[in-house]
Amino acid sequence: MLLTVSTTMNPATDLGFLLFKHPDRAQSFSTASGTAHVFYPQADEARCTAALLLEVDPVTLAKSRPGTSHVDERAYASGSMLAVALGSVFRTAMTGRCDSRPDLPGTAIPLSVHLPAVACNGGVDLAERLFAPMGWQVEARPVPLDPALPEWGDSRFLDLRLTGTQRLADALHHLYVLLPVLDDTKHYWVGEDEVAKLVRAGGDWLPAHPERDLVSRRYLAHQRGYVRSALTQLTELDGTAEEPEVTTTRPLAAARADAVIAALHEVGARRVLDLGCGGGALLERLAEEFSEVVGTDVAAGALDAAERRLSRLPERVRERVSLRHSSVTYTDPELAGFDAAVLMEVIEHVDPPRLPAVERVVFGVAKPAHVVVTTPNVEYNPLLGSAATRHPDHRFEWTRAQFQAWADGVAERTGYTVRFGPVGPVHPDLGPPTQLAVFSREEA
Repeated sequence: MLLTVSTTMNPATDLGFLLFKHPDRAQSFSTASGTAHVFYPQADEARCTAALLLEVDPVTLAKSRPGTSHVDERAYASGSMLAVALGSVFRTAMTGRCDSRPDLPGTAIPLSVHLPAVACNGGVDLAERLFAPMGWQVEARPVPLDPALPEWGDSRFLDLRLTGTQRLADALHHLYVLLPVLDDTKHYWVGEDEVAKLVRAGGDWLPAHPERDLVSRRYLAHQRGYVRSALTQLTELDGTAEEPEVTTTRPLAAARADAVIAALHEVGARRVLDLGCGGGALLERLAEEFSEVVGTDVAAGALDAAERRLSRLPERVRERVSLRHSSVTYTDPELAGFDAAVLMEVIEHVDPPRLPAVERVVFGVAKPAHVVVTTPNVEYNPLLGSAATRHPDHRFEWTRAQFQAWADGVAERTGYTVRFGPVGPVHPDLGPPTQLAVFSREEA
């Protein structure tokens, strides 16, 4: 099975520095599936092409899979075996490290990726759905079963070419995750560690991918427990894919952020806490609106994703934001004294017995002048095609009456007043998709 990666950046031979493989030297590596060879069919300043050729012994492969023939297509079609070889041979390149050219890994370069034979259970349409959202131009054509006998039709394999301007590390991560997804099978046992692999390789792009659920299911061999775990972690990294989208002129995630920011401006906040900030989607907007912003999350991976997101902001905006590893259920004295705190789609991720701890930490210890809380309205779920909760990590979802009862109780016990508002289109009977409460400390 063969993979080639070409570039026309100037000088194109810098591809060798990014891959940690010298263009003048062919190299071979032993992998779990066979022998991987790396060589350069072309290497000059105008164009450079690196090739990864994986040789798999079909007899050895057949012996490892009792009951299969010595003639096995998997020895020749790109899938999970090539993905594993890619991850092994180009491990350093995938981390974005380049000692000789430290500025190169962060630079998007023109790339062309060619896979002459890719196992694909889903055809050309699936290849486009998986790769196009990341900015790739996808050219795919089915490989005929036998070119001499066209009446036999096409095989399930594709000749796939991807072109686009990408960071090389991103391109390698796309291939590492999506090759086995195209095939919808893996040549090895899928265990719990595969969840970590998926989140690590896809954390920068998969959370917002429109086929995130399909990718997770196929990558994790349709094992529901692992899929739920992966989707929970990916959602925490995103902050925009919390629930099914509401049909409106503005996406619900954006409308929710608009409502939160409007509430913060209404109360005159300047110093703001984003509690449970996840991957930093709201932080990015808060940084542009307020003079000091602190984002907190209990998940270190979420904070890493938020840091990467914030790094793209202009320096004058980025310096307004700091990140802190903290939980909404544990006291953190450093979070006291702010004008406002935001818990946007956070409380439903807390087990109900732990809600008094959230109340004590946020309203009793941090004690900001104002607190803005949003949470799903479960009554609206039938309009989203969901009879249950909107996300597998939600411990509960409240009706409007339940949310107001909780908020009124918190306000009465902690010396705050509270008012409520809708977020998103309001149904005459079922209310809005998201409900919002703004708490104000009585002496504020």
